[in-house]
Amino acid sequence: MAAGWETGADLIVGVRAIEVLDSRGNPTVEVHVAAKRGKGAAIAPSGASTGIFEAVELRDGGKRYGGKGVATAVSNVNKIIGPKLVGMHATDQVGLDSLMRKLDGTDDKHKLGANAIVATSMACAKAAASCLGLKTHEYLGARKRVVIPVPFCNVINGGKHAANGLAFQEYMVAPIGAKRFSEAMEATCSIYHTLGKKLQAKHGPGSTNVGDEGGYAPPFATVAEPLAFLEEVVEETGWKGKVFFALDLAASSFFENGKYLVDGKKLTPGELADVLSGLCKEYPIISIEDPFEENAFGDFASFTKKHPKIQVVGDDLLVTNTTRIKTALEQGACNALLLKPNQAGSLSEAVAAVETAYENGWGVMASHRSGDSEDVFIASLAVGLGIGQLKSGAPARGERTSKYNNLLRIESFSEGSVEYAGKNFRRPVTSVPKLWRGE
Repeated sequence: MAAGWETGADLIVGVRAIEVLDSRGNPTVEVHVAAKRGKGAAIAPSGASTGIFEAVELRDGGKRYGGKGVATAVSNVNKIIGPKLVGMHATDQVGLDSLMRKLDGTDDKHKLGANAIVATSMACAKAAASCLGLKTHEYLGARKRVVIPVPFCNVINGGKHAANGLAFQEYMVAPIGAKRFSEAMEATCSIYHTLGKKLQAKHGPGSTNVGDEGGYAPPFATVAEPLAFLEEVVEETGWKGKVFFALDLAASSFFENGKYLVDGKKLTPGELADVLSGLCKEYPIISIEDPFEENAFGDFASFTKKHPKIQVVGDDLLVTNTTRIKTALEQGACNALLLKPNQAGSLSEAVAAVETAYENGWGVMASHRSGDSEDVFIASLAVGLGIGQLKSGAPARGERTSKYNNLLRIESFSEGSVEYAGKNFRRPVTSVPKLWRGE
């Protein structure tokens, strides 16, 4: 429990949930937590390409909002969760999360809803920070050294984030060669805007329609074409050697009957691996997320062993779950975790996943969701835990830029040591802060 609880300033006096909208115009849960001397609010994000092992967000069904309403989840906070949290310390994150898991009583949180629980969990952390007079990242981190993550910006969308027929879901630029975060965003914005102009010139105005995460969704014919196009843009903008590429295949989304549908062909896992190996040789790719479907631990392991210099990230494979992370560790599948608190269902469970990754030498990439909001919690968490990477979409649309703007403010106004993760993005720190270790 964080220092300051002895005064009782952090005692929770009220919890209230309401239904708000995410970036896709779908309902989601917002929770407000009031303590004696502070308050906090948080919004649950929602994914499109969700892993089957994720904690379950609760939707109402029926006709309202096309079945996507969250009135039941909201009611669960107001009538079940909230009354039990009143009188507890907002700084007792592990205790609060443990109680909510107990109230739910299921492994995947489908009874009360992971959206209800994670929004409450994050709001409690914000309230605790407020009680102690700290910014959220300061409370979450409790460390003097502030590490600003590298932005992994999704500038070309495919898969379930767009309707352009492109199999791979995300093509990201990562300015690991920038000197500071503000320069990294300058590079990213320069590339994004130049990319838009070149796409319009070649494919027409419709090519700059954007997907769920703000990236363009042009009619590229093959999975290699976006990389070739991006390489031209990076060189034209003067960022060659400083900006590298990352992919999120979300391979489960184009996997069927043992094959992967890519560029009109049905590929075996080995053939897909060969395609990726070829792309890695030709283009400056430093990270690949979910190169195979969500149960393919063996295929992940083979690819990771063959490409030790590439960061292989598990998202649908791991779903921010310590049990699945341990299975991946045993088999040598991947070498990095994608951190999504709503996959785990509570903040303390998400941090436990990060700690397991750190203890075993993995990298960690914090991530937004495709259905997100103006809530900047994930960016603050990335700084607090010293995570060297943040995936938050293109530098466009308020729900994406809000995260990047949060990091710009942290970089500008932090007192003491501030550093940009840069080329050390995979291992900027080696442990979670003392707060999470009960010290």
